Amino acid sequence: MRPESLLQEVGRRLRAARRDRDLTLKEAAGRAGVSTRYLRMAEAGEANLSLLKLAALARALRIRLADLCDLPLAAAPELRIALLGLRGCGKSSVGRALARQLEVPFVELDALVEERAGIPLGEVFSLHGDAFYRELQREALEAWLAQNGTGVIATGGSLVNDEDTFRRLRETCRTVWLRATPEEHWRRVVGQGDLRPIRDRPRAMTELRTLLESREPRYAQADLAVDTMDTDPTTLAHRISAWALD
Repeated sequence: MRPESLLQEVGRRLRAARRDRDLTLKEAAGRAGVSTRYLRMAEAGEANLSLLKLAALARALRIRLADLCDLPLAAAPELRIALLGLRGCGKSSVGRALARQLEVPFVELDALVEERAGIPLGEVFSLHGDAFYRELQREALEAWLAQNGTGVIATGGSLVNDEDTFRRLRETCRTVWLRATPEEHWRRVVGQGDLRPIRDRPRAMTELRTLLESREPRYAQADLAVDTMDTDPTTLAHRISAWALD
């Protein structure tokens, strides 16, 4: 992990711990004996962190110092692969085939979110909103990472919009973008019997094009991009597994 990434990850953990305890920046800084400005910079990954100040912050937030400092120093494990892309790109089918070929577990991140929420994904959004979903998504990803040194995980299409979670994913997994045209996304989703994209939405295809265009720069940050047009999941899985094992 690069030095700037180390600082950013420590900052992310500080911010998460403070928010978990419902503390303001001023309250947490006061408990730790540091300035509010210092804590703000630390959470942004911009402070020159010392061991003594980290220890003081850990005590103030009632977490172990190790929880802040236990950081990945090596590259992501070769056989821990995260699949990215819009709904309909084939993450589930390709993910299952890839996991079989690599002989590792497969899971869908949204399924883990549903488990944590105790309700279907649609209800997570309708009852609690996008922010709550993102929080559960971060927690579910961290839990999966802690338990799986290898595996294939299919992520939700919007994960790339959560900067912290997407950065964490890239640091801990080898990422693969399953790339498809808007028309192919449309065909697959509707072919699965899901008519939500077109119900009462006459401009649905235009909206889909706009959504894909807005996310493409983030998807393009993946370690590997694979075109999925007119290719079956098993063949795609072979391409990805050959890359992963190379």
